[in-house]
Amino acid sequence: MSKSTARLALGAMAIALAGLAGPQLLAHGDVTPQAVDTSALPDIGEQWLGENPYSGNAKAIEIGTSAYGQNCARCHGLQAISGGIAPDLRYLELGAAGDEWFIERYRNGSSHDGKVYMPPFGDVLGQKAGWAIRSYIESVHTDD
Repeated sequence: MSKSTARLALGAMAIALAGLAGPQLLAHGDVTPQAVDTSALPDIGEQWLGENPYSGNAKAIEIGTSAYGQNCARCHGLQAISGGIAPDLRYLELGAAGDEWFIERYRNGSSHDGKVYMPPFGDVLGQKAGWAIRSYIESVHTDD
Protein backbone atom coordinates (compact mmCIF):
# COMPACT_ATOMS: atom_id res chain seq x y z
CA MET A 1 0.00 0.00 0.00
CA SER A 2 1.42 3.40 -0.93
CA LYS A 3 1.82 6.22 1.59
CA SER A 4 -0.93 8.29 -0.03
CA THR A 5 -3.37 5.36 0.01
CA ALA A 6 -2.55 4.68 3.66
CA ARG A 7 -3.08 8.35 4.54
CA LEU A 8 -6.38 8.38 2.67
CA ALA A 9 -7.55 5.24 4.48
CA LEU A 10 -6.45 6.66 7.84
CA GLY A 11 -8.27 9.94 7.13
CA ALA A 12 -11.46 8.10 6.12
CA MET A 13 -11.29 6.04 9.31
CA ALA A 14 -10.86 9.17 11.45
CA ILE A 15 -13.87 10.83 9.79
CA ALA A 16 -15.99 7.70 10.31
CA LEU A 17 -15.03 7.48 14.00
CA ALA A 18 -15.73 11.19 14.52
CA GLY A 19 -19.15 10.72 12.95
CA LEU A 20 -19.95 7.86 15.30
CA ALA A 21 -18.50 9.36 18.48
CA GLY A 22 -19.45 13.01 17.91
CA PRO A 23 -23.07 12.85 19.03
CA GLN A 24 -22.06 10.91 22.15
CA LEU A 25 -19.51 13.57 23.07
CA LEU A 26 -21.84 16.50 22.59
CA ALA A 27 -24.87 15.34 24.59
CA HIS A 28 -25.99 13.06 27.38
CA GLY A 29 -28.92 11.78 25.38
CA ASP A 30 -32.04 12.57 23.43
CA VAL A 31 -33.62 15.93 24.28
CA THR A 32 -37.12 14.45 24.11
CA PRO A 33 -38.40 13.77 27.65
CA GLN A 34 -38.14 10.06 28.40
CA ALA A 35 -41.11 8.31 30.00
CA VAL A 36 -40.74 7.22 33.62
CA ASP A 37 -42.42 4.05 34.91
CA THR A 38 -43.75 4.99 38.35
CA SER A 39 -46.21 2.10 38.68
CA ALA A 40 -44.24 0.66 41.63
CA LEU A 41 -44.76 3.82 43.70
CA PRO A 42 -47.75 4.47 45.96
CA ASP A 43 -50.50 6.56 44.35
CA ILE A 44 -50.54 10.20 45.46
CA GLY A 45 -53.58 11.53 43.60
CA GLU A 46 -53.96 14.21 40.98
CA GLN A 47 -53.61 17.32 43.18
CA TRP A 48 -50.00 18.55 43.16
CA LEU A 49 -48.41 18.18 46.58
CA GLY A 50 -46.20 20.78 48.22
CA GLU A 51 -43.86 18.32 49.93
CA ASN A 52 -42.17 15.15 48.72
CA PRO A 53 -44.29 12.13 49.72
CA TYR A 54 -41.49 9.75 48.68
CA SER A 55 -38.63 11.31 50.65
CA GLY A 56 -36.31 8.49 51.76
CA ASN A 57 -38.32 5.84 49.84
CA ALA A 58 -35.76 3.39 48.39
CA LYS A 59 -37.94 2.48 45.37
CA ALA A 60 -38.56 6.16 44.61
CA ILE A 61 -34.83 6.84 44.77
CA GLU A 62 -34.17 3.94 42.37
CA ILE A 63 -36.80 5.19 39.90
CA GLY A 64 -35.65 8.79 40.38
CA THR A 65 -32.03 7.87 39.68
CA SER A 66 -32.97 6.46 36.29
CA ALA A 67 -35.41 9.28 35.52
CA TYR A 68 -32.80 11.89 36.44
CA GLY A 69 -30.21 10.24 34.19
CA GLN A 70 -32.64 10.19 31.26
CA ASN A 71 -34.21 13.62 31.67
CA CYS A 72 -32.06 15.91 33.81
CA ALA A 73 -28.40 14.91 33.54
CA ARG A 74 -27.84 16.51 30.13
CA CYS A 75 -28.09 19.95 31.80
CA HIS A 76 -27.68 19.38 35.54
CA GLY A 77 -24.81 16.89 35.18
CA LEU A 78 -24.27 13.19 35.63
CA GLN A 79 -24.80 12.11 39.26
CA ALA A 80 -26.26 15.62 39.83
CA ILE A 81 -22.79 17.19 39.58
CA SER A 82 -23.29 20.25 37.39
CA GLY A 83 -20.70 21.25 34.86
CA GLY A 84 -21.89 24.85 35.08
CA ILE A 85 -24.72 24.90 32.52
CA ALA A 86 -27.49 24.60 35.11
CA PRO A 87 -27.67 24.62 38.93
CA ASP A 88 -25.89 21.84 40.79
CA LEU A 89 -28.90 20.17 42.40
CA ARG A 90 -26.82 18.45 45.09
CA TYR A 91 -26.91 21.78 46.94
CA LEU A 92 -30.69 22.11 46.80
CA GLU A 93 -32.05 22.66 50.28
CA LEU A 94 -33.54 19.60 51.96
CA GLY A 95 -37.09 19.57 53.32
CA ALA A 96 -40.12 21.67 52.49
CA ALA A 97 -38.25 24.74 51.18
CA GLY A 98 -36.22 22.64 48.74
CA ASP A 99 -39.34 20.69 47.75
CA GLU A 100 -41.17 23.94 46.98
CA TRP A 101 -38.34 25.27 44.78
CA PHE A 102 -37.91 21.94 43.01
CA ILE A 103 -41.57 21.30 42.21
CA GLU A 104 -42.06 24.89 40.96
CA ARG A 105 -39.19 24.48 38.48
CA TYR A 106 -40.17 20.92 37.57
CA ARG A 107 -43.78 21.86 36.86
CA ASN A 108 -43.26 25.22 35.17
CA GLY A 109 -39.69 25.25 33.94
CA SER A 110 -37.57 28.37 34.01
CA SER A 111 -37.35 31.19 31.51
CA HIS A 112 -35.93 34.70 31.61
CA ASP A 113 -36.15 37.47 29.04
CA GLY A 114 -38.02 35.18 26.65
CA LYS A 115 -35.33 32.46 26.79
CA VAL A 116 -36.21 29.01 28.06
CA TYR A 117 -33.53 27.73 30.41
CA MET A 118 -35.48 24.68 31.56
CA PRO A 119 -38.62 23.33 29.91
CA PRO A 120 -41.60 22.40 32.09
CA PHE A 121 -41.76 18.68 32.87
CA GLY A 122 -44.82 18.54 35.14
CA ASP A 123 -47.45 17.87 32.49
CA VAL A 124 -45.10 15.65 30.47
CA LEU A 125 -43.73 13.28 33.14
CA GLY A 126 -46.24 13.77 35.94
CA GLN A 127 -46.13 14.30 39.67
CA LYS A 128 -44.97 10.83 40.72
CA ALA A 129 -41.93 11.03 38.42
CA GLY A 130 -41.11 14.51 39.72
CA TRP A 131 -41.13 13.43 43.33
CA ALA A 132 -39.08 10.34 42.48
CA ILE A 133 -36.46 12.59 40.85
CA ARG A 134 -36.54 14.85 43.91
CA SER A 135 -36.00 11.76 46.11
CA TYR A 136 -32.89 10.89 44.10
CA ILE A 137 -31.60 14.48 44.38
CA GLU A 138 -32.11 14.35 48.15
CA SER A 139 -30.07 11.13 48.26
CA VAL A 140 -27.03 12.87 46.72
CA HIS A 141 -27.37 16.11 48.72
CA THR A 142 -24.17 17.72 49.98
CA ASP A 143 -23.31 20.81 51.97
CA ASP A 144 -19.67 20.83 50.77
